[in-house]
Amino acid sequence: MKYKVVTLLLLWISIGFAQDKPEKKVPKGHYNTSKFRQITDLLPTPNRYRTAAGAPGSAYYQNRANYDMNIELIDAKQPKLKGSETITYINNSPDNLDYLWVQLDQNRRAPNSYTDQITDDGNNMMLRPGKFISQYSNEGYKGGFHITKVTDMKGHPINYTINHTMMRIDLPHPLLAGQSASFKIDWWYNINNFAEDWGRSGFEHFKEDGNNLYIIAQFYPRMAVYDDVNGWQNLQFIKTGEFALPFGNFKVNITAPADHILDGTGVLTNRKQVMSATQYKRFLKAKQSFDKPVMIVTEEEARKKEKSRSKGFKTWRFKAENVRDFAFASSRKFIYDMMAVKLPTKTVMAVSMYPKEAQPLWEKYSTRTVANTLKEYSKHLFDYPYHKAISVNAFRQGMEYPMICWNYGRPDKNGKYNDRLRNGMIKVITHEVGHNWFPMVVNSDERQWMWMDEGLNTFTELLAEQAYEKKLGFKLNSRGLPKQVVPFMKGDQSKMHPIMVNSDLMYNRGMTAYSKPAAGLYMLREVIMGHKLFDKAFKTYANRWKFKHPEPADFFRTMEDASAIDLDWFWRGWFYTTDVNEMGIAKVSKFYVTDKPTQRIKNMAKSYGMKVEDFPPFVSLITDDSPDFTPDMKSKKSFLQRAVNLKQFLSENFSKEEIKKLKMPKYFYRVEIEQNGELVMPIVLKLTYKDGTTKQLIYPAKIWRFNDKRVSKMIPSDKEIVKIELDPENLTADIDTSNNVWPKTKQKSEFDKLKSKSKF
Repeated sequence: MKYKVVTLLLLWISIGFAQDKPEKKVPKGHYNTSKFRQITDLLPTPNRYRTAAGAPGSAYYQNRANYDMNIELIDAKQPKLKGSETITYINNSPDNLDYLWVQLDQNRRAPNSYTDQITDDGNNMMLRPGKFISQYSNEGYKGGFHITKVTDMKGHPINYTINHTMMRIDLPHPLLAGQSASFKIDWWYNINNFAEDWGRSGFEHFKEDGNNLYIIAQFYPRMAVYDDVNGWQNLQFIKTGEFALPFGNFKVNITAPADHILDGTGVLTNRKQVMSATQYKRFLKAKQSFDKPVMIVTEEEARKKEKSRSKGFKTWRFKAENVRDFAFASSRKFIYDMMAVKLPTKTVMAVSMYPKEAQPLWEKYSTRTVANTLKEYSKHLFDYPYHKAISVNAFRQGMEYPMICWNYGRPDKNGKYNDRLRNGMIKVITHEVGHNWFPMVVNSDERQWMWMDEGLNTFTELLAEQAYEKKLGFKLNSRGLPKQVVPFMKGDQSKMHPIMVNSDLMYNRGMTAYSKPAAGLYMLREVIMGHKLFDKAFKTYANRWKFKHPEPADFFRTMEDASAIDLDWFWRGWFYTTDVNEMGIAKVSKFYVTDKPTQRIKNMAKSYGMKVEDFPPFVSLITDDSPDFTPDMKSKKSFLQRAVNLKQFLSENFSKEEIKKLKMPKYFYRVEIEQNGELVMPIVLKLTYKDGTTKQLIYPAKIWRFNDKRVSKMIPSDKEIVKIELDPENLTADIDTSNNVWPKTKQKSEFDKLKSKSKF
């Protein structure tokens, strides 16, 4: 027992000694948390395919797909589209391919589609009547591809496997690097009523005259992209994430009712045969009309066609080179107009197709808007590479394909429309025609990165619309300005994603993929890089990657490479996080100048063992609450006139005439800026002087590099400053501007307002 007691006693003593021993403090290390650290951890390693400068590398490649198609449009109660196509796939990659992936977009509408399976129906479902019947009735619309044949060029069957919206073609022999393979697919599907199911394409039925208007896209089995980044891009087509497509050449023959007007991607090679002599003559006139559209099919002619049905058919023959996709529109209802557009290197045609229900809005604005878009985008990027751009009016649409797009904008039955509808129509036409640059030519992967086409296009659209407003004489209120994303950025973070997120996984794609990226580019141009550097870099990116497949890193790197501006802090904060900017003016202090030794200088002289009169002269800036302040410092006399200790310096470095010409500011203000958010941004200040004049100052974002919470700047001035505003136009998306003005204005509380109204 005694041994146990001794043991416990020794243990207690040892614990006591341990507690008495002072704790050793070892500094804890940390990763680099600077807002300005490089983003090498976020970007892929440069290689022979994509360089560190953001350009295609020496080994860059892209595969191609050529199509030869015969299409039949069956205009019936349940319209159908039938097709037979030959695909020639060219393997320019260094890899041998055991199989090929083909996209079957129409299978998104198939019964029990993958999209339906993964959709959370929620508590409150709103369905249009047609969509309700289609989804839940056994008599509803039956969509999806019917693949009737897949063969080689000799007619031998080829094995294939369909996985929802993707089809794998199992080649009998590997497709070797540098070789090509051809195969045939026959198919058909029921065309959907896009006005009922809100589809990107399909038909719209007009009960009044019994006609259909067709906008046909994503209608054929089309090749997926194989590249150096993803291998096969074979993510399922759910709905939001759009398309990744290789470039190729198309020969497409479309047979439709003989009284239809039809146009689409590519050159119409038999225009003289499918048009009447009058229509063709008008077409030739339109090619010389640069100031206004020429009517190829008038409203009166279109109305007449609506009342009859041709039993015959016409085949429209198209040829398109170096495009990534094909789409077309067809109807006997179409009014059809065109005008010529002169670009620096070529002349192209602006075209519109619309039913009478779009009048008079479309005749007045559509083709002219197409023309403006072609001019402005060509100015900022590169000349439009194709020979035409078509705007098609369709119910509640806004969708783009090479050389053709669908756009909304219908007045009421009396032809009346308000400014909102007119402006919305002009903006959607500009946006969808603008997609010819992003992503139809600068061919980014929409299935993965929506912002690379929608965001870049929304920004360029903003520039085009700002130029167009001068001609229109009214404001379009274009989206993409930084202040317009503030309500979104100050919202619920749990329902927010960074810009750099997969297209099918993001909340609020309108803000995340369209407005926020556009606002970011607007910031770069207006306050971070300036017009000259930004415009050169943006144009460099577009030209480097036209007719190629860029990735996000290619854009980020090119913008820095062509401008010599380090933007890593911006990409990290604006694109990779949901951080916000909330700057404010924390304090403004007035300073006064003296060349007399202050207490600080006296202390410094003492520390060096010197007499203060032998210490080198210094100029000090101090506040009026400093113990070294004297009333004479507020004198309106120039500081140089008051200076005593600087006389020797001045006489040694300047002549008497030069000294007389020297001017010094009369006022000094130190502005302290605080950052309450996690983003860093340039500091934009607007100064208002006592005489009413103003001045703007911009300090680069790197002012925050050593302290990202609080910085200060001294502002010298010849005139008295009476007001300082921090970013009054909110070009940096500050989510709270209530602390952005000095001096602060007193805001009455709600209680004070009520009290002032009270008779008591």
